Amino acid sequence: MKIYSETSSGTGVSEGKTRLAFTMLATVQATLIFTIALIMVPLPKIAIDFGLISTDLLLLQVAYGLPFSGLLLFGGRLADRYGGRRMFVLGLTVFGAASLVAAFAPNYGVLVAMRVAQGIGGAMTAPAAMAVLRALIPDPAAYGRAMATWGGVSVLGAIMGFVVSGVLTTWISWRWMFSVPVVVAMIGLAATSVLLPMGRSDRSAHRPRLDPMGALLATFGIALGSYGLIASGDHRWTSLPVIGSLVVSGLLLSVFVILERKVEDPLLPPGFLVDSCRITGLAGMLLAAAGSVVIEYILSLYLQQVMGWSPLMTAIGFLPFAATLIVANHLSPSSVGRFGALPTTVAGLIVAAIGLGMLTGIGRDTIYLSGLLPGTILLAAGMSLVFSGSAVLSTMNVPQHQAGLAGGVMNTAMELGPTMGLAVLMSVAATQSDVVRGYGWAFGAACLFYLAAAAAAMRLTRQGACARIAPNASPI
Repeated sequence: MKIYSETSSGTGVSEGKTRLAFTMLATVQATLIFTIALIMVPLPKIAIDFGLISTDLLLLQVAYGLPFSGLLLFGGRLADRYGGRRMFVLGLTVFGAASLVAAFAPNYGVLVAMRVAQGIGGAMTAPAAMAVLRALIPDPAAYGRAMATWGGVSVLGAIMGFVVSGVLTTWISWRWMFSVPVVVAMIGLAATSVLLPMGRSDRSAHRPRLDPMGALLATFGIALGSYGLIASGDHRWTSLPVIGSLVVSGLLLSVFVILERKVEDPLLPPGFLVDSCRITGLAGMLLAAAGSVVIEYILSLYLQQVMGWSPLMTAIGFLPFAATLIVANHLSPSSVGRFGALPTTVAGLIVAAIGLGMLTGIGRDTIYLSGLLPGTILLAAGMSLVFSGSAVLSTMNVPQHQAGLAGGVMNTAMELGPTMGLAVLMSVAATQSDVVRGYGWAFGAACLFYLAAAAAAMRLTRQGACARIAPNASPI
């Protein structure tokens, strides 16, 4: 398609290879998010196999996400300094090897260690993949259209991780769920030598310094903050694990902000987040990711604990949600190309808010087909629009030598969304004595957040900000 013909001549990659390279990189990105979600359904069975208690399960649940979210900024810096292709290969190797060992983990300690290693590998791979993509598609308009498609693959990976792990855990063993990241990593590594040539996609005229102190402060600040938010699910907000982690996180991130203004080559340049369009895109990514995990978490609990569904039936119950995402992800890039990234994001927030509003009436006698399905389908369609539009806004006007940084920042927002969303919305749910009524309040709060974000984004639309990318252009 046109997106490739405009760009292939400058990269040494043919149109067909560029198309295949995009597909491979997007599949890897989806798998990185898939790997976060795959642990949610089989946690009870893993607890039985290894004799775990609730605190053990919490550590296992966060073992991947904490290093992944905490190291993404540094992963972006590594990609910008040493080349996207080189870091993509290294990160995917670590990710695949850790996944393979995790599948055969003889005990709990090894499984946790491999989940941490998966997160480290993922933090190197995700921003490197975007750096490679930026080098393969140097034309800004064509890259914007590519990002419109890229935006939807992550949420699809998350929901497919939930569905696939439920099926494999029921029919075979939870260990087999790690076969997916292993296979994808092997295919990605094998395809790299063919689809991603050495040269322009692995070089940068500007080689930023590593900023190790900034990397340490950002990594531990983000990781501790995420842990504190996650721990709020099992502890009071005033408890030491929660308040202590959040306070230390705030201190570390405050020092990070101060330091970044003084170093010559900061990990996160202070001016990078000033752009209103980029902030809107990052906020959209955060909210869409939060909505995805909240719907998975709450409805999985509701279907199994209230309606008595099995893990397999619960996974099947999410198939319409996944199918809607697949269809919407195919159509959303066309909306971005025709109407622009910002209007598409606003429309997605409104559609998703309507879906969440429909779920506020959830009760113990709610019928799945009439009471849950319509709202989840609207939510899926809206989130797809938000992801596509927000991915374009998040990477708009980013120079090629900062492609890794853009990837790291965008993925960080995507990873913080579920953590923040669950912490805040489940705290809202906890204000109600009836659990199911609390779920309705959580959906209502999420609806209000989406509407507020849509209203804020509409102000930019009226100001004519964030000009559309290549109107009427063909998507990927």
